[in-house]
Parts: sequence; structure tokens; C-alpha cells
Amino acid sequence: MKIKVKRLKDNAKLPSYAHPGDVGMDMYAMETVTLKPCEHYRFWHGFALEFPEGYGGIIMDKGSISKAGLHHMGGVFDAGYRGEYNTLLVNLSNEPYTFEVGDKVSQLVIMPVVIGELEETDTLSESARGLGMFGSTGKK
Repeated sequence: MKIKVKRLKDNAKLPSYAHPGDVGMDMYAMETVTLKPCEHYRFWHGFALEFPEGYGGIIMDKGSISKAGLHHMGGVFDAGYRGEYNTLLVNLSNEPYTFEVGDKVSQLVIMPVVIGELEETDTLSESARGLGMFGSTGKK
């Protein structure tokens, strides 16, 4: 599948796959930022993408960054979105974390999606899980 990428800012480092066969494209910081504990920050990446309908872009944590206590806060990009890509991170650790220009911030996974057709109803079929929520399967 071809993914079109448009550079929106001169200093943008375009997303890239680190290795052949990787699932996620790395996205990079365009500025130096230090996130203090419990602080969140939106990183703008300076590019826009175009990919076919039937696919979506999902922001995911980088393993080394999440190990340090930083996590993304949502991030779904629809096929029709043509604006600048960004990542919202929160520092859940007790230590500040500094990103330098060009550091990896997050990864973007482009994946096929099913666009469901909603049909309003008064009843739903029974299932083994039923109304079971958090912890409904037990600890062991």
C-alpha cells in the first residue's frame, strides 16, 4: 500500500520504519521538551498523511519510552484526515524526561478497519459474558 506523506514544516523528520517488516512507523520530536512528572505535552510532527479508506492510523507507545513511564493519551487518525499528525504524551513517572530534536516520540500503525453499519434495536442477543465488566473473569 502506498502512503502519501506531505512535509508541512521544513524541520520535520518524516515518519519511518526502523526495520523491514516493522509494524509501526517512528514519529519524531521537532523540538526539545522536558516533561515533568504528571505533565502532558502535545508533540507536533510537521507532516500529514494520505492513505486509503478502510484503514486507520493508531498512535502507539514506543517500548523504551513507556518503560520510562511516558504514555500516549489516545490517538486515532482517520483516512480522511489531512491535518498535521501529533502525539499527546503524559509523564506518569516520578522523574522528568527530556526529548531532544529528532528523538523518537511514538509510533504510528496503519491498519485495516471495519466500518460498521449501526442498526438501532431494543434488544441484543445473549452472550456468555453478558454484562460482565472489569474483573468479571477473576484473577486466576
